[in-house]
Amino acid sequence: MRFSDILGSTHIKNHLSSSADAGRIPHAQLFVGPEGSGTLPTALAYAQYVICGNANGENTNGNESCNLKFSSFTHPDMHFAFPVSNSDKIKSHAVSDHYLTEWRQFLKNQPYGNLFDWYRLIGIEKKQGQIGVDEAQDIVKKLALKSYEGGYKIMLIWMADKMNIAASNKLLKLLEEPPEKTVFILVAEDEEQIIQTIKSRCQLLHFPPLSEEAIASALVKKGLSKQEAMRLAHESNGNFNKALDLMNQDSEDLIFEKWFVQWVRSAFKAKGDKSAIHELILWSEEVAKTGRETQKNFLKYCLSVMRQALLLNYGANELAYMKIHVDGFHLDKFAPFVHENNIIDIVEELESAIYHIERNGNSKIVLIDLSIRLTRLLHKAPQTPEGGVKILITKPLPCTGST
Repeated sequence: MRFSDILGSTHIKNHLSSSADAGRIPHAQLFVGPEGSGTLPTALAYAQYVICGNANGENTNGNESCNLKFSSFTHPDMHFAFPVSNSDKIKSHAVSDHYLTEWRQFLKNQPYGNLFDWYRLIGIEKKQGQIGVDEAQDIVKKLALKSYEGGYKIMLIWMADKMNIAASNKLLKLLEEPPEKTVFILVAEDEEQIIQTIKSRCQLLHFPPLSEEAIASALVKKGLSKQEAMRLAHESNGNFNKALDLMNQDSEDLIFEKWFVQWVRSAFKAKGDKSAIHELILWSEEVAKTGRETQKNFLKYCLSVMRQALLLNYGANELAYMKIHVDGFHLDKFAPFVHENNIIDIVEELESAIYHIERNGNSKIVLIDLSIRLTRLLHKAPQTPEGGVKILITKPLPCTGST
């Protein structure tokens, strides 16, 4: 992976290459960015730049043999750690080395992929992977060895925000005083999930979402028309992985859309028809059958929908990028039901559900409770500017299938 292969982020690539050229290579760096922003590909390109001595994506001073090893992700001085879990393949004490074949396939085919794509590839999509203490012990052993080629050796920890407390504590000393010419590159989406003592030992680098122009240009190279590429780039909101899924019609958001529409329609019906509670229970049972990662991703999707609805309700249409493709459902007609009088409560309920599902709460009970609370919140009337209650009359309601 070369810097020239990375979409956008020109200022970040220039910073990394120029600092490496000047010999300023921090022993630990933390790359933080949203899904699809290119944190992992950039980390790979930076590692290749440091170990092989490339310049600006061209093989000027680089060693061709070194670059060849990197192209297949088999360089002996490049080490990886990433979230895993026990599976049909590995019954206990799973660590990254057990899944290196699948990891190299993932890097080759989906370098912008997300955590769920990875879990699905190794068959643990119904589990919650982590970087545990067994992994930390492996990292300590690997980095105790000398560099194979006598230069730098690099440990890339992908989704470091999935590292548990025991693993974090075990790596603290190593991060603070690593062996000579050893570099840590931690890649994460949520830096708040990384303990402060780890963050304080790393140089932090934030990645913004990709620009629409960068995504559209990449999609055009894959055969899309410029108009279609711009449409998908706008809808992906800076996430190249989502843009690819939309192009291939393989986005999990398409499933989430159906769940969301079914959910809110049943919630609207429940106020005047108590039998609709049964529909909410059936919906909760259906979603609860999926894996916890899927459930969490769906609830995060719901947070995004609510935010988009609020923006539409208050006229910030230029900030709204999301489209829901379910027939008969229009986000702009749903938007008036999300307002200043209920948005904070809705967000808190969704985040609370994510919290409990992540901690192995009973998914069916969590989702049923959330559904009943959502029913009440969506029927709250917005406030008038004077502080009174404004009566909202909008026909037809989402439950009719005409929103």
